[in-house]
Amino acid sequence: MNKYIKILSLSLGFWAVSCTNLEEQVLDETFSTTLSDKEAADGIIAPVYALLPTIYQHTTYFALQEISTDEAILPYRGGTDWGDNGIYLDLHRHTYNSNSANVKNTWNALVTALSRAITALNTLKDNPDANAKVYYAEAKAMRAYYNLMVFDLFGIAFKKDDPGTPSVILRGKTAFDYIAAEFEAAEPNLQTRNAVGSGRITKAGVWSLLARLYLNAPVYKDRYAASFTFAAEDMDKVVTYADKVINSTDYKLSNDYFSIFGNNNHNNTELIFAVDQRPELNGHNRLAYFSLSGDQYPLPAFPSANGTDGPGITSDFYQTWATAYAPADPKVDPRFFQDNLKKADDGLSTCVSDADFKINRGILRGQQYGLIRENGVFVRCADGKIKVGPLANLNRNRPDKKVIFTEKIDFTTEGSDYSTGFRVEKYEFSTESNSGRNRGMADISIVRLADVFLMRAEAQLRKGNSAAALADLNTVRAARNITTPPPALAAINLDVLYRERGFEFYWEMLRRTDMVRFGKYEGVWTEKTNADKNKRLFPIPQTAIDGASNLEGYLSQNPGY
Repeated sequence: MNKYIKILSLSLGFWAVSCTNLEEQVLDETFSTTLSDKEAADGIIAPVYALLPTIYQHTTYFALQEISTDEAILPYRGGTDWGDNGIYLDLHRHTYNSNSANVKNTWNALVTALSRAITALNTLKDNPDANAKVYYAEAKAMRAYYNLMVFDLFGIAFKKDDPGTPSVILRGKTAFDYIAAEFEAAEPNLQTRNAVGSGRITKAGVWSLLARLYLNAPVYKDRYAASFTFAAEDMDKVVTYADKVINSTDYKLSNDYFSIFGNNNHNNTELIFAVDQRPELNGHNRLAYFSLSGDQYPLPAFPSANGTDGPGITSDFYQTWATAYAPADPKVDPRFFQDNLKKADDGLSTCVSDADFKINRGILRGQQYGLIRENGVFVRCADGKIKVGPLANLNRNRPDKKVIFTEKIDFTTEGSDYSTGFRVEKYEFSTESNSGRNRGMADISIVRLADVFLMRAEAQLRKGNSAAALADLNTVRAARNITTPPPALAAINLDVLYRERGFEFYWEMLRRTDMVRFGKYEGVWTEKTNADKNKRLFPIPQTAIDGASNLEGYLSQNPGY
């Protein structure tokens, strides 16, 4: 029997028109009769996940979820670098529009992934292989997940079963109910993490995403409300789904916070659902090198793999840490910083073996230490070990200017210099890379157990059960005990919980959604004063609207754009 694989057309001209309708140009390629049902099933489920690394790149979903918030800011470095026609300034200032590149690229990746899930559903339903039933459920759950992302960012969802017909566009409660029903329909036939790992959607992955959906229910059902009312029945759903995850035996909070984002995190039992970045899949280190200085080199084997002087954290976000722990330094919280260069912290150069060299992780402040590159190679000590010392802006031809990360970062000339802003090095650089930049090892968290605990805490708090909420919050804090854990909190309110989510999930692409839900997104922070509530949603890209213009009234722009 011949097997048929559906091939996706990715030409720009085609997608400019079809990404709105989620239609694909399908080419049937007949393979030999040796292709088994299992091979056909494996071949059709793989593309459903394949675009997750693209979606979670630093210039797509990360940019929309982080640089649009009070957490991350990306100025014109030195007046020129990262200019990109002002797209990152617009994101941070909330002056983005329907032609913004980050918005358009995120949209295109998401609707392409949605289309692949629909193709998979239509192909897998007739496949007799034993795995096809599970794969079908995964494709359905992933269609729901991609729709959830589109719904969260753009306010719409696509309902489509037949690849040959246009999608039905859903908004508000109708979209919410559809996504919830899709997740619930997929769950019975999904497997557990122990069976398939965290790189595929599982029962617990669906429970966690349903908890996220219901936690944001008042936002999703009425985007532009003056305030959000969190219905008890929605919060009960959050608790129910969170209980399922927490009470399962598959997951455990990690005592080593930074191991959750480390090279060996593929089997970390805190990860519930993640972007699989194992080296053989040719992932990327973008989230590792994006924020680092151009004079920071994390891998002794690769003298060309440096940082890009990308975004830093705002002083506003840093001050949430400083205020919470004053008069102590915020590094008393092990989630804030991991010191891997203790030998160099006396300000003097030192010598270490290549195998022992690791850069610091977390939020990086002040004078930076690391590998010193001269004439294209790293400086070594007399014994052959690699030299570690205070860094200067050698790549900027300013050897007199030290790499000293400062709290102040903004869009002024002074605030846009190469070393302004405290930086974030949360994900670890791959030790199995063949270039220093590709073949990332650290899986990117989509949802993890700490989020489930804090979602349950928030739902309990919004229901008035502060004792249960405080217990969940302190459970997460106490778990980070490979060193001294952050002290238990004695009281909780919504501001404390919001602050705690910032401490736990910084740089994890949750901030914008959290800010909207907590009523913070119209606030004022560094370089941002825009209070337009229409910015709670991103504009639908103009290319998508133009592509749908032959269907009158099919796709309308979000208010305010």
